[in-house]
Amino acid sequence: MPLLLLSIGNFPETIQQVYSFTDNGGKCMIGTWFEIALWKRILAALVLGVIVGTIWGPGSESIVWIGNLFIRLIRMVVVPLVFVTLVAGVVSMGDPAKLGSLGVKTLAIYLLTTLVAICIGLFLAAILQPGVGVDLSNAVPGEVQEAIPLGERLMSIVPANPIAALAEGNILAIIFFALLMGVSLLTIGDKGKPVADLMEASTEVMLRITHWVMEVAPFGVFALIAWVSGTQGVAALLDVITLAIAVLIGCIVHMVVMHGLIIMKLMLKLSPVMFFRGARDAMLVAFSTSSSSATLPVTMSVAEENLGIKPIVASTVLPLGATINMDGTALYVGIVSVFAAQAFGIDLSLADYALIAGSTTLVSIGTAAVPGASLFLMAAVMETIGISPEQIAVVIGFILPFDRPLDMLRTSVNIGGDLSVATAVANWEGEFDAEIFYRPLKY
Repeated sequence: MPLLLLSIGNFPETIQQVYSFTDNGGKCMIGTWFEIALWKRILAALVLGVIVGTIWGPGSESIVWIGNLFIRLIRMVVVPLVFVTLVAGVVSMGDPAKLGSLGVKTLAIYLLTTLVAICIGLFLAAILQPGVGVDLSNAVPGEVQEAIPLGERLMSIVPANPIAALAEGNILAIIFFALLMGVSLLTIGDKGKPVADLMEASTEVMLRITHWVMEVAPFGVFALIAWVSGTQGVAALLDVITLAIAVLIGCIVHMVVMHGLIIMKLMLKLSPVMFFRGARDAMLVAFSTSSSSATLPVTMSVAEENLGIKPIVASTVLPLGATINMDGTALYVGIVSVFAAQAFGIDLSLADYALIAGSTTLVSIGTAAVPGASLFLMAAVMETIGISPEQIAVVIGFILPFDRPLDMLRTSVNIGGDLSVATAVANWEGEFDAEIFYRPLKY
């Protein structure tokens, strides 16, 4: 059996070179594993995780460390990946003025898609009435955390200490500092070329590490899904089945109609099927981790390799989207707010629905991109329609047991929305490769 040395290259391919061959030339199981498309491995891990978790029950908590290890691995690359790719992207742009056009278009379409998501959620909540007849008397009040004021959120964009921002993982502050550094490298010309080359090389390094980390995804996804199914269980959704159905329908409608038909088909003249095919790896990882920020390295990878989005757009639009674009979260907060009003017998007028839509937009922008964060940011929205702090605490305590499955669902929508907007902006800015978008995937 020949011993093959591990060479520098695509990780799955190099790993396949390491496994041994039998005398008749048959491949071992390792080679067969890497020949299976990554999204198929992740999907199989999702299904198997649900089955194992349901059978194993609370005992599945013993393997959650595997999922936590996977999350730590992808969080490990988030900050350096965002920083170096954004600096390198700005330098490759060649014209700082282009940042203004890109930024305006990005913010405008993010706000538009968020508003559409809220409207879909409010419409479904008004039609399905998930809160009517719900008994909240047995709910244990949950802790209510105040939403971050918009002024404070805006102030945090400018880091008092860039190194501290990098250490703390403050994405908005990192984006701000990286943009300044990229623009400064453009303005000093040849003197900045060594640093620019370093950023470009660092980008390739971080993307390669991301690919390696992604090979751990099926195992991490399996452990996380088994833990959720075993400790919390999908069965918990039966207590509020109408609310769960409203959220599920809202997420599907928003992704298919807003991002699939309106943005892809009508606005960009692209195939929605090809878009969802390219985005599926990131959306599956988002479903298992329930964290937009943890999924960011995967999102950026599939944007460039599957959807044909050039690095300058991927490194700018996607980190910003992971921070401020929360379509699924906005939809969910809107539905839960109406659910609470119906449960407490509060009649909502058209003006109240408009108030919910406006305040939810601001709350979704300030939502941390971590699991369950939106659960504690509903106070600002509910207070606008006359729900007391005590009632808000009861609502949060009521939905807390089954929030995780719904959080997984809405995080997938957040990531799908990020990729859709990035595809649109890349098209408008001439930073889109249609050949990559339509080509057969390598894995």
